[in-house]
Amino acid sequence: MPKLPPLAAIRTFEAAGRLQNFSRAAEELGMTQAAVSYQVRQLEDRLGRALFVREKGRVRLSETGQRLLPAISGAFGAMGDAFAALGSDEADVLTISAMTTFGGTWLSARIGGFQLAYPDLAVRMLMSNDLVDFDATNVDVAIRVGRGSWPGLRADFLYRSHVTPICAPVFLDVNRIAAPADLLNVDRLAPNDPWWAGWFAAAGVDSVPPPQRRGIELDSQLQEASAVQSGYGIAMMTPLLWRTELDARRLVQPFDTLFQPGTAHFLVHRENRVGVRKIERFREWLRAELEKDRHLLPEALWQPLP
Repeated sequence: MPKLPPLAAIRTFEAAGRLQNFSRAAEELGMTQAAVSYQVRQLEDRLGRALFVREKGRVRLSETGQRLLPAISGAFGAMGDAFAALGSDEADVLTISAMTTFGGTWLSARIGGFQLAYPDLAVRMLMSNDLVDFDATNVDVAIRVGRGSWPGLRADFLYRSHVTPICAPVFLDVNRIAAPADLLNVDRLAPNDPWWAGWFAAAGVDSVPPPQRRGIELDSQLQEASAVQSGYGIAMMTPLLWRTELDARRLVQPFDTLFQPGTAHFLVHRENRVGVRKIERFREWLRAELEKDRHLLPEALWQPLP
């Protein structure tokens, strides 16, 4: 790319040429008239050609200046349009990063309501279990699981993490599952997962022998739900996220006991973006939607972590 003259000089020439007046250009650019004259002269010296004809206290574009101005004005206009479009995207598009299970179940089923409530905002949702890098992406908000302490981020508590065994009705009937201890003798997805040991302890099963085999380990509850709905095994899942399937009896929760791993779900975003309209509207909407489900869980699960 050919080396360009200093951008400050080009910008000054564009304003002076467009306005045909150094004083008005100085006012527009927040400079003195002498500074405008200096920048223009520097550009002329670099080009080896006069850009203005100076006569009796006024200036007009020279032939060279007339040839140059339209291209430069067009370039500045194009840059202005590009930044304006970027600013419009930033203001009008809410980009959400959500964990695969939460995004693919609870949030996906409800996000249309947010769009209807705020039709001027477009929504882009990304689903991944990887922690989003706010500095390297255009993500506005994310749903994270943890203890709520992430430097540089504001974290709003949503609910405590919780899981319980869930399976298909046919699996429950075929295996005659009537008590928590019965689950020791059936196919469990990810049987070595410490959540199983935690749940058995919470359910009052004192002695839990190691599983006879490793079993199937899947990346998310979305995959586990597909497996158990097909009649294979029983998995540790979050009933709040599967309320539709549980109500329709496509899935069943054999026992009321819930295991809490000690983490919680949070809505997070950069601390310096507090008050941004689209983020605040999403926060308000998310809290209102979760409030509708408050009756589905014990009150303790809605209380922030200590």
